[in-house]
Amino acid sequence: MNFTPTELGASIIFAIAVLHTFSTSYFETLAKNSRLHSGLWHLLGEVEIVFGFWAAVLLIYIGFTTGLDSAREYASKRNFTEPLFVFAIMVAAGSKPILTFATHLLYSLGKFLHVALRTREAPMLYFLTLFLTPLLGSFITEPAAMTLAAFLLRDLVYKHKCSTPLLFGTLGVLFVNVSIGGTLTNFAAPPVLMVASTWGWSSSFMFFNFGLACSAAIFINSLILTLLFHRQLVEPEEKKIPEKIPFTVTSVHLLFLAGIVYFAHDPVIFMWLLLFFIGYTTAYPKHQSPLILREALLVGFFLAGLVVLGALQGWWLQPLLEKMSPTAVFYGATALTAITDNAALTYLGSLVTGTSDEFKLALVGGAVAGGGLTVIANAPNPAGLAILRSHFPNGAVSALYLFLGALPPTIVAILALRLL
Repeated sequence: MNFTPTELGASIIFAIAVLHTFSTSYFETLAKNSRLHSGLWHLLGEVEIVFGFWAAVLLIYIGFTTGLDSAREYASKRNFTEPLFVFAIMVAAGSKPILTFATHLLYSLGKFLHVALRTREAPMLYFLTLFLTPLLGSFITEPAAMTLAAFLLRDLVYKHKCSTPLLFGTLGVLFVNVSIGGTLTNFAAPPVLMVASTWGWSSSFMFFNFGLACSAAIFINSLILTLLFHRQLVEPEEKKIPEKIPFTVTSVHLLFLAGIVYFAHDPVIFMWLLLFFIGYTTAYPKHQSPLILREALLVGFFLAGLVVLGALQGWWLQPLLEKMSPTAVFYGATALTAITDNAALTYLGSLVTGTSDEFKLALVGGAVAGGGLTVIANAPNPAGLAILRSHFPNGAVSALYLFLGALPPTIVAILALRLL
């Protein structure tokens, strides 16, 4: 296994960054108990800061070891389209008219089903949010679906007093369902985007090879969690149902959202649309609420850091994949996804030449199945965390509890992908 000093240093820094993501709750505790450096500890406790911080350390390391020009060249050659897209889609999808539109649809369907099936309304809304919104991610992209679902769950679950199992169980199922929910098409899930064009995978191919199995897994995960926690869910009050917003305003927001999704691979165009969208919300503020610019920027910073750090991990990751059988690739990808972004994993796998169709299916299947185990496993996860984190104890999400919450639905996803 050949590697350069830069690659070795990058992998050591990457390993430290991964350990840091598992230690953010410790830094938040330090921030709470320390008066002198509470601001620094709180900064290091922000999971969205972690990879951006260590990416800066990597660039400094490259600058010292190979020169400032090398560090500048390395940074300038990274592709930051995905971080920019996630930033843009979070801002648009998290706007008040879009959230109100989605909430009204779910509430209307939930009311109809709870009357027809004679069930309580809250469990039905909870089930529909965890089931339908991730599937919607196959059409509006996973980051948009994550943003919508997180806001809906915030109002339905997280704003109320919740037990620890409900907090982390919901987050785990949300992350897993969104990770596998974008597989009905070939353009919505980041790990699929990285290989679809290289391997010639169409949306119909994705639907029949992944979509049906993943839809079944999402349904099972949502149903089991709803049955487990239905007694803890608080019935929505009529007065808390969002106000009606004029159809013209909602239509304009939907058009901007559709435009950003359509031009997801053209950062110049979708960033122009985002700036135009921000201008529109400023010009017509009556039915708007503050845009989630801070949360979206933090998530974009996280993913940009992951791009900088992940690009130098191929020296150990690619040879590892080359030596695996398709079955080993599936389970290896599921495990590796927990410590490296699944889009980076599938991209590196696509560089391996002479692979069989079974290898390709196993790599992508494992990558999406393991996408909920950690915050860094799937690009949209930081988006959901940024919206929901403040409702967790001390404003920090335990990496261990998240892993335990995501493990059961991950097993369901694995069984669905392997058996169906």
